[in-house]
Amino acid sequence: MSDAFVVYVRHGEKVLILQRSDEVADFPGAWDGVYGVGDPEDIDAVTTRITECTGIPADALQYVRSGLARGLAFGNRLNDVTPLLFIAESDEVTPRTIYKNHSWVDPAYIGYYESESSEGTGAERYSIPQIGDMYGDVAAFLYILKTSIGQEENVAKEIRARLSGTGSLKDIQEEIFGVLVPGHVRGYIFVEASALHHVEKLIGISGMTTTRLKNCRKVLPGVSPLENTLSYLEPKAATAGIEEGCIIEISGGAFKGQSARVIRVTESKEEVTVELFEAAVPVALTVRADQVRVTQRVE
Repeated sequence: MSDAFVVYVRHGEKVLILQRSDEVADFPGAWDGVYGVGDPEDIDAVTTRITECTGIPADALQYVRSGLARGLAFGNRLNDVTPLLFIAESDEVTPRTIYKNHSWVDPAYIGYYESESSEGTGAERYSIPQIGDMYGDVAAFLYILKTSIGQEENVAKEIRARLSGTGSLKDIQEEIFGVLVPGHVRGYIFVEASALHHVEKLIGISGMTTTRLKNCRKVLPGVSPLENTLSYLEPKAATAGIEEGCIIEISGGAFKGQSARVIRVTESKEEVTVELFEAAVPVALTVRADQVRVTQRVE
């Protein structure tokens, strides 16, 4: 059991990082989570430490999980440090004890983050060792896989099949948390995992013993920021982007291929009412919104 811990506090889609003061003996000026010395299994003591360092009240903190301890080099000594994950109801932070600054960042930027003083210079911030790796021990990062267009569902099914087996991938089954296939994104799928190398092993890229995953070309470089990808993962209503007056083409049903003008949009039922251009007598026709394609929008 380790005698030290680092806590990652998450609020919404952001993670709290704190900058140590310049007078601290270990890693002065470095960014990390909430560091503390003591038994990481004593959740009450860990919660107290978070409050001491951040000012976030104990009743606004919720423990989620812990990871295995990692050996971190502090000068000439090696400390076993256990990562923990907490959820905070508040994002109001007052850095105290050994900390002087704080920032709420996207999980993708835990390992590197440009401070205000280095913005535009490309300089990476100085942080404690393995801060990103330890976050992956208790949470997850989002990675994007490039697939053949039209094969997104098949690739996802093969990934799930590989993770349900008992072969060489059994050791990473608990490191892959989800496979997401947004219906309106073609050629890409998202994988939620604790680290990049687990995803690379899963799809069998060059140098791995796992058979190469068919129709999956590569993992895009880096971690995908949640702020840039959540909009693609949120399901959209079939009526999104359809307005009264739009010209549409019907793509399904008995009137497939015909053009019409939208006269009413019923969002609650995800239906649109249209008038066919080729009808001898104007007749209102109600069709499902997912069976129409907008060809001309209202100016």
